[in-house]
Amino acid sequence: MNVAVYGRKVNKQDIQFYNEFLGILKDFGWNPIIEKQLKEALVKKAGLPESVDEFTNHNDLKKGIDLSFSIGGDGTFIQNVKFIRDSGIPVLGVNTGRLGFLANISKDHLEEAMELVRKKEYSHQLRSLIRVETENNLFGDENVALNELTLQKKDTSSMITVHASLEGKYLNSYWADGLIVATPSGSTAYSLSCGGPIVTPGCQVHILTPIAPHNLNVRPMVVPDHMPIKLSVEGRDRKYLISLDGLSKQISQKEEVIITKAEYMINVIKFEDNNFLDTIRNKMLWGIDKRN
Repeated sequence: MNVAVYGRKVNKQDIQFYNEFLGILKDFGWNPIIEKQLKEALVKKAGLPESVDEFTNHNDLKKGIDLSFSIGGDGTFIQNVKFIRDSGIPVLGVNTGRLGFLANISKDHLEEAMELVRKKEYSHQLRSLIRVETENNLFGDENVALNELTLQKKDTSSMITVHASLEGKYLNSYWADGLIVATPSGSTAYSLSCGGPIVTPGCQVHILTPIAPHNLNVRPMVVPDHMPIKLSVEGRDRKYLISLDGLSKQISQKEEVIITKAEYMINVIKFEDNNFLDTIRNKMLWGIDKRN
């Protein structure tokens, strides 16, 4: 079985983990294909043989890959999705730091999780993405996001106005620091910190969450994901910031942004005893009370 491996950094404390992980792959008879920059770090710091296969972009993963491992946190998982794209490759997120929403397999349970994968005792949890089109094609072919799109002020203290339409019908003009359009996966990210609702994966919705709105009666809104969302921004500046899962560009005043649901989804590996509700409860410390 060919497995793609992606991670963004190799600290000194990570070397033992990677050696253990690669040892398990070898014991299982699985062939690792490692992202180029990660491979170079492992060759230098962990003695990985140069002969190990590598990949550099999403085209290298279109065929012949059975599984993808994301090693790091949720940010690493999101970057790994940019390699997976529409290949349909199942992805397992192994968290080497704190508990994550996407990468929620603890490194302490690595061997147990991989054994379940080998026995095929897992299911696929489908995660939707958003696709973004702009007048000047700002993001090129990297115009999809697993978490969110953010449209916000750049470097001024002045508020901006984000005009929003839903399926061609005017919705609202948000006087705020910006506006977030999130997927269910992104509901536990930036949107949550701005007061947005938590939405379970599988819900076919998008979430519009204003960032520090001027009018306190303006609240986050959940809309069906089959309805296209159109945005434009205006204010005192000529340029504003548009971000797609952390990839930021400058956008001109009144330039239209069209947001739709992507035509494909990401297959996230989930185990029976490790679900979204458990992650939410543990991550947010719900029910931590002696009375419970």
